[in-house]
Amino acid sequence: MPFTNPVRHITFDALDPYTIAEFWAGATGYVLKDSDPGDEEVLIDPRQQGVPAMLFIRVPDIKKVKNRVHLDIQPSAGTRDEEVDRLLGLGATVVDDQRRGDGSGWVVLADPEGNEFCVERSASERDLDLAGPDAQSSSA
Repeated sequence: MPFTNPVRHITFDALDPYTIAEFWAGATGYVLKDSDPGDEEVLIDPRQQGVPAMLFIRVPDIKKVKNRVHLDIQPSAGTRDEEVDRLLGLGATVVDDQRRGDGSGWVVLADPEGNEFCVERSASERDLDLAGPDAQSSSA
């Protein structure tokens, strides 16, 4: 029997679901579904079968403590640092910078309502580590 992903949505509580959905649509490339700024629930769609959508639901209270669950973002193109810069341009803020001098590590960002997420190195950056130092110096 083939595996079917049981996760339908990743749901975020939000003071302003439309604004946070716009941020995450820009961050992920998901499509903002038909909705208006005053809607109580806003969905962004990955346009890919088996991948959970992201749902943003209006709640009256602000985020008060660290997330217990968060997303890890791995850029599909470019580098971790380019992705961090792009997300900062969309309105994210840096919470914790764990980048190391050897190029490893990650950056913890927060969306405009403070939901934390991490940006890791891209697959191509990780492949350079596996290829060894000679591959890194020849591709620089």
